[in-house]
Amino acid sequence: MLHKLRALWAGPAPPPPVDAAAAAGPAVLPTEVVTEGLPPFVLRDHLRDSDGFVALDWEAVHAWASAAGDDAAANRGWTACGRAWLEHLGAQLGSAYRVDENETARLLSSLDPADSRATLDFMARTPRRILHVLEGIAEIPPWGKDALIVFDDDDLYYRYVSRGYPEDGEYGFSSGMYLREGCSYFVTRKDELPAIEPVIAHEMTHACLAHLPIPAWLNEGLAVNTERRLVPRPRPGVTPQQVHRMHVRFWNEDTIQEFWSGRSFLRSDQGQMLSYEMAATLVEQLGRLWPQFRAFAREASLDDGGAAAALRHFELDLGAAVCALVERDGDRAWSPDPRRWDASPERGAFA
Repeated sequence: MLHKLRALWAGPAPPPPVDAAAAAGPAVLPTEVVTEGLPPFVLRDHLRDSDGFVALDWEAVHAWASAAGDDAAANRGWTACGRAWLEHLGAQLGSAYRVDENETARLLSSLDPADSRATLDFMARTPRRILHVLEGIAEIPPWGKDALIVFDDDDLYYRYVSRGYPEDGEYGFSSGMYLREGCSYFVTRKDELPAIEPVIAHEMTHACLAHLPIPAWLNEGLAVNTERRLVPRPRPGVTPQQVHRMHVRFWNEDTIQEFWSGRSFLRSDQGQMLSYEMAATLVEQLGRLWPQFRAFAREASLDDGGAAAALRHFELDLGAAVCALVERDGDRAWSPDPRRWDASPERGAFA
């Protein structure tokens, strides 16, 4: 998800520029959601500002939809609210933005119709492929449609995603994110479809793992490897030999604890890239024993970095595993040790 260094704004994000033609929005923006089996949901009572962007009170939506007492009606209501929110956000972003959708996916973008259809087709195919690759681990979220917002430029994209980060600090560049704000959806920046497809595959994998309380390294390792399997492409840059030498130099008793807690994925130096590569390598190696790995992934806990589940299903100390990858003798100081973590562990996806 995160590939380059990016200093996010230190202050509150200003609102996006308002397109004059968009100020009036479409002919009629929805003011309420009406669906069979539920009373009307009045949007104006639940739309709010989130650092300059229109947002929806999803707790209120959940309470309203759940009152139906019928999963089908609840799903219809949730799905309809998702579209209504995107229409309001699209009107705010500009007149070129529109909402397109198919049976399972929804897209807010200014892409031309052909590119929009191709993107939606890819989104519709991808969850089934993720379920196949991660058989017995991944699950498709039960309510609503998969939703993707494609922002026209870097500034607008980073202004939007920076709402989820502390005001101070440097964070990594990102090509896309999986956001959980009551409802779950994906965001990325406008590009050619071959550049957007791996982002969709990666972030959709996070969505299909959201039911599991797994540590960040496992979450990100699964997402990286699934992305690479579904959308194979050359990996430019340093050679595997160079990456290995970087691993050997970077990891030590302290930095490896950042890895187990998930904090190293938020670094603003090469440790971030090395965290993703270490996670992908660990998952690739452990995944060769799929029945054991499947049971491990379903039980791994972010509270101990997956240590107990690894011992139970592989009879493996995770510290010894990473020591082997960086050509060190096994050392208990490299094993996950929550007592040495500076903060609560991260789940991955980082939003």
